[in-house]
Amino acid sequence: MEEVLTVLIVFGSGTVIVIVIGLAVYFAKQLEHKQIMAAIEKGTPLSELRLPRSRPTSTKWIGHLTSGIVMLAIALAFGFSGLPCSLMGGISGKFFVAIILCGLGIASIIRGLLYRKYYPEGQAANNNNKENKNQ
Repeated sequence: MEEVLTVLIVFGSGTVIVIVIGLAVYFAKQLEHKQIMAAIEKGTPLSELRLPRSRPTSTKWIGHLTSGIVMLAIALAFGFSGLPCSLMGGISGKFFVAIILCGLGIASIIRGLLYRKYYPEGQAANNNNKENKNQ
């Protein structure tokens, strides 16, 4: 029963964090849209509006790599805390969570390494310049 409660708390807290961040981003985008629409209604040309810059593709790999390492560290902690129960027979809930987090961490690290390999820093700047010239 203790293991089920631990898994429920971990997944519940993770879900709450994701929901709060999602709502904050949604309302920020909604406010930004209202501001842009108000400026357009007043007759401000689009060239004078300061549109928010997105994060360059060349630095995304750092975020993916960092999140992957953090997930692996958390998985290691869950694995060691659930290991004695799994040695006695059966897989404990903590060990199961550790396996899932380990897989997610490895996937995030691979994604970060692929971003680093296929989106070098110069390529992102060239893509932005080409898009600006076409418009």
